[in-house]
Amino acid sequence: MFYTSDHLKVHQRIHTGDKPYHCDQCGKMFTTSSNFKVHQRIHTGDKPYHCDQCGKMFNTSHHLKVHQRIHTGDKPYHCDQCGKMFNTRGDLKIHQRIHTGDKPYGCDQCGKMFRSSRYLKIHKRIHTGDKPYHCDQCGKMFNTSGYLKIHQRIHTGEKPYGCELCGKMFNTSHHLKVHQRIHTGDKPYHCDQCGKMFNTRGDLKIHQRIHTGDKPYGCDQCGKMFRSSRFLKVHQRIHTGDKPYHCDQCGKMFHSRGDLKVHQRIHTGDKPYHCDQCGKMFNTSHLLKIHQRIHTGDKPYHCDQCGKMFNTSDYLKIHQRIHTGVKPYHCDQCGKMFNTSHHLKVHQRIHTGDKPYHCDQCGKKFNSSSNLKIHQRIHTGDKPYHCDQCGKMFNRSDYLKIHQRIHTGDKPYHCDQCGKKFNTSSNLKIHQRIHTGVKPYHCDQCGKMLTTSGHLKLHQRIHTGDKSLPHLT
Repeated sequence: MFYTSDHLKVHQRIHTGDKPYHCDQCGKMFTTSSNFKVHQRIHTGDKPYHCDQCGKMFNTSHHLKVHQRIHTGDKPYHCDQCGKMFNTRGDLKIHQRIHTGDKPYGCDQCGKMFRSSRYLKIHKRIHTGDKPYHCDQCGKMFNTSGYLKIHQRIHTGEKPYGCELCGKMFNTSHHLKVHQRIHTGDKPYHCDQCGKMFNTRGDLKIHQRIHTGDKPYGCDQCGKMFRSSRFLKVHQRIHTGDKPYHCDQCGKMFHSRGDLKVHQRIHTGDKPYHCDQCGKMFNTSHLLKIHQRIHTGDKPYHCDQCGKMFNTSDYLKIHQRIHTGVKPYHCDQCGKMFNTSHHLKVHQRIHTGDKPYHCDQCGKKFNSSSNLKIHQRIHTGDKPYHCDQCGKMFNRSDYLKIHQRIHTGDKPYHCDQCGKKFNTSSNLKIHQRIHTGVKPYHCDQCGKMLTTSGHLKLHQRIHTGDKSLPHLT
């Protein structure tokens, strides 16, 4: 029912579709003169209604009324499904479609459906490339005013959203929400291939590329492909040399925040990852994973030249240098080449005289931990290497290897002067002194020179009167 015939007449136009008022600027049609009048303000820019709280201007009294609810906090419309409150009936209606699943607006380009015409309008800008909002600081363009507003916080430094548990600040409510999952442990996204859980949809999407093999981001310098733009960005710093993260303890620079975080554990001593088999602690999950292969026996990397298996890709890479002959590390003192940086480091101790490893039984010092370990077997009597031909035991693998040549008859070292063959390089070296005449050992009693330490020891018994038979070396 209507109070006046005029109101009835206007209402009937809904049924008849009659729109007698049209805009001569854009041709749009209206059922009432008041709606037409409000529309014309779009073209004239007229905004006769203003907020007395903040001064913002509006072209209708209704829009002003809705706006004022921001200041009063009034939200008169609530959802009877979840109780959430809204300051406009329209926002409530759009929200209710979450519960009903209704998406009445469809994109005519790709068919994607949306809950509101506003969301559809924003989506269509993906197809048209329209970015009507731009930053007056840097000129960057955006397809929504919301994205522009968030972007501008980069320039202002504003972070209006704070975590009530740790106080960390964020420039978007979304980033705060994701961060809070660290405290709650919530991981709402899971991989349907392996079941792994993630706290963001983006991290899940990146993870799924492990299963699909998809690497959509490529480096324009070297062509290497990556699963995420973030991984590509970090990689590109190798080419640019950019290391934006530095340690405030020692000043060392890093390409990524993750690498810095791992490094800082050296200073703090933090080792948050432990092996549930033996309890050993590690400062990265990667090192723990490698360590666990000792217990499982897993060796996923194999050499395509000889078939030898390795538990890390680095060990495989080092091994392959045996086949290629590559020795990328050289000593700047003597020029000797090495296939690993570790071997170079140990070698350099010959020049520096550094012997950082010492035996706690006798105090003898060594330039490598492996040499110390071998030496300690003298005290323990441990001989872990045995000959499968005769059962003889050895405390070093190279001693076993030399011994086995007795059984095989192998003599891989030969003299280039006379062709005589030897089963060890040391025996060849001693033999070559016959040809060179070198006698590096001398008697401090009479000055006589001898070719081997064994011969020197035998000679010295002339002076001491000892007649026991020594072992000649």
